[in-house]
Amino acid sequence: MLVDIFSTFDDHNQVFMSFYILLWMLSLMTILLFSSTLWLTNTSWVMVMNMLKSVISGQIFRSFGFYLGGFVNLIVSLFLFLILMNLSGLVPYVFSSTSHLVVSFSLGFPMWFALILSSFLYNTKFFIAMLLPMGAPSVLNPFLIIVETVSINVRSITLSIRLIANMSAGHIVLTLVGNYLMASIFSGVFSVIMLMFIQVAYTIFEFGISLIQAYIFCLLITLYSDDHPH
Repeated sequence: MLVDIFSTFDDHNQVFMSFYILLWMLSLMTILLFSSTLWLTNTSWVMVMNMLKSVISGQIFRSFGFYLGGFVNLIVSLFLFLILMNLSGLVPYVFSSTSHLVVSFSLGFPMWFALILSSFLYNTKFFIAMLLPMGAPSVLNPFLIIVETVSINVRSITLSIRLIANMSAGHIVLTLVGNYLMASIFSGVFSVIMLMFIQVAYTIFEFGISLIQAYIFCLLITLYSDDHPH
């Protein structure tokens, strides 16, 4: 039962899709849909999946991540999974998994740490030299190394917080507008029509935000791969 606007972020409400087993089922669905060879005909659903795959694949091909084995398949699968999770959170009474730090951080931290570990093991000297920008004054070298080290370490946190903040803000606004819409039923027809228009318009806007945030999440991981030693 939802008692306030933040109840949608509580996975213990035991409402539809609150159980973690459904998250694993959606993950398996993403993996199956990733391979278009499972389909015999070129349906509209396959065309949409291929379009989404081509969007993120085109970005990966322009980065150094293209030369990392399996990086393309991993990022494309993550992109489709995030889209599915973000869109599922827009369904009423559905547990929004990407609005929680435990989910977003579990997706961003392993990807970031794998790139850092691969860079360090592949070329240790280049990885250490990357902490100091070229042409920097000798006096500022110790300070610049600390700043660059901190900026690299907080990437995984900022990557997750960005996704959480955008998705949570959208869900809270939708909940507030919905509550005012239900309360305005007894106020007048004009208020109902106005709030209903706002609710529909913002829901369409949130669909776009769900796609964009999934793209930005994968895009940042792809940009992090450019720091990998060549």
